[in-house]
Amino acid sequence: MRKWMGIPMASGLLLTACVTINVYFPAAEARDAAREFVEKVISDPNAPPAQEPAQEPAQEPAPAGGGMALQRRLDFGGANAGARFDPWMLLGIGSAQAQSAPDITIKTPTIQAIQARMEARFGATLRAGFDSGALGFTDDGLITVRDPSKIELKDRVAMNAAVADDNRDRKAVYREVAVANGHPEWEAQIRGVFAKQWISSARPGWWYQVGGAWKQK
Repeated sequence: MRKWMGIPMASGLLLTACVTINVYFPAAEARDAAREFVEKVISDPNAPPAQEPAQEPAQEPAPAGGGMALQRRLDFGGANAGARFDPWMLLGIGSAQAQSAPDITIKTPTIQAIQARMEARFGATLRAGFDSGALGFTDDGLITVRDPSKIELKDRVAMNAAVADDNRDRKAVYREVAVANGHPEWEAQIRGVFAKQWISSARPGWWYQVGGAWKQK
């Protein structure tokens, strides 16, 4: 009787495992992906590369409360008395895998197409606006015309159009990165990471926004 009593208990524990897997936002991987993307967009072959900021240590994922119960092994009676059974063995995975988070990928055709458009637009039009102080990075991951007086009248229509096109691509890439990594709900977090990276990668003399106030690198 004791031998068969362990089976429904194991089944219940495995069912609990299905709802206690802890998937967390991989912030360190997101920062690496954002840095790679941003630096390619704003890179200037005639300028020295920007110094990379110090890396923050990756946060250890918080253990899932219910999943800890799955580490208890079950004793079986009868002929197998004293044997140990690990319920994770039925799933073919270890507890560490249940806690794992995916790497952030930006190597999809859609994301790379957006990146190529932004890189070409930045080199052709936007860089001049940032160098002159006309444009600035906002603190929500977009760009804006900060000082129209620094743009020649004949260039204003083209610059405004480039800013609008770039902001559409920025919103699209934040969404696509989240979707490509299987977590559309991460879009706001992805956008926040990219917003900080645009500012971090800004070249000396460029303007950026913090809490609504403008500052110059």
